[in-house]
Amino acid sequence: MHEFPDALAVVRALSPDEPITLLRPHAAQRAARFFSEKFPGKSLYAVKANPSPQLLQLLWDSGITHFDVASLGEVRLVHKFLPDATLCFMHPVKSERAIAQAYHNHGVRVFSLDSHEELDKIVRATGGAADLELCVRIRVSSDHAKLSLAAKFGAEPSDVASLLAATRQVADSLGICFHVGSQAMSPQAYSDAMDLVRAAIVEASVVVDIVDVGGGFPSVYPGMEPPVLESYFDVIEHCFEDLPISYSAELWCEPGRALCAEYASLLVKVEKRRGKELYVNDGAYGALFDAAHIGWRFPVIALNPETNINVRMTEFSFYGPTCDDMDFMPGPFILPDDMGAGDYIEIGMLGAYGCAMRTEFNGFGDVDTVTVGDEPMASLYTQIAANDIGEKKNSANRSKQ
Repeated sequence: MHEFPDALAVVRALSPDEPITLLRPHAAQRAARFFSEKFPGKSLYAVKANPSPQLLQLLWDSGITHFDVASLGEVRLVHKFLPDATLCFMHPVKSERAIAQAYHNHGVRVFSLDSHEELDKIVRATGGAADLELCVRIRVSSDHAKLSLAAKFGAEPSDVASLLAATRQVADSLGICFHVGSQAMSPQAYSDAMDLVRAAIVEASVVVDIVDVGGGFPSVYPGMEPPVLESYFDVIEHCFEDLPISYSAELWCEPGRALCAEYASLLVKVEKRRGKELYVNDGAYGALFDAAHIGWRFPVIALNPETNINVRMTEFSFYGPTCDDMDFMPGPFILPDDMGAGDYIEIGMLGAYGCAMRTEFNGFGDVDTVTVGDEPMASLYTQIAANDIGEKKNSANRSKQ
């Protein structure tokens, strides 16, 4: 894979006609180290956010040993590239075939569920195995998140106690899990959810061995600047320590976006300008699904080799390359007012979900990949980068003495 210092160097060297994914391995490694070292428990990478084998290996090498898989395909993928990884099948609704293959062929012992029907399936598919770690998913609010995950999964409050009691009877380890929604903008999302966990444990009168706070840890986007991640960890740890659980209970989390958003960005070319609309060569059926369908704003930078610093900035929207009117990204994306055909744009923070949701609809989707060495457009881990640089300087100074 070609390596460049930054996106502008890619433009100058290649003048590409197709979109290019720009990878920043150091950003993913830094995020993984952060969670491995600072989260007060075990971090499971949510593979759905970006299933790239290269990324999986980077996270493994940086301390992430457990992976949240949501399908038999993800089970097979991670087991193929990381045979020693611990796989946790955290989709609450699975086929018996998927459960059986995950258990018998791939060593999966951790499963989530949110109904008695799913519990029965797991017991049947595993032959009544005695080594199951089963996490009951409860429904919690997504009020503090930008994207709700409160509608589809989670046991109803009236069913939680009986489901926990039934699961306790067949589980070697019993867990409770939840998901506060994607891009949670306040640590209160987790404290509110942990209040429901406490109530469920008390009502069911069961011994709980695992509390899994799920995903939802945020990244930085235009108009979305969350508190530092340590503040989330502090709230979670305080709530966990206050729960009536086993003295040896484990605390888990399932970051996806927070581990991989900064890993990748996208280089696109402007093919046409119409007023304040730019026609670019990637879009809703490529890496910009979220920008089109939920109006997600991603950071952008113009990459013109000869930039006029006096040009005022303007709000633009994007059209993607397909023939579909829905291939439209409203933005607004703030760029120099003189943008036009032939110019290039870097669109940042697409390591999460952008890379994973690309299709080949309408014959598009052919994307090259290169590595760049500069920093992501936004980061929750810049302090780590500064500390790393300072430590390297100190080490160099010590070696000279």
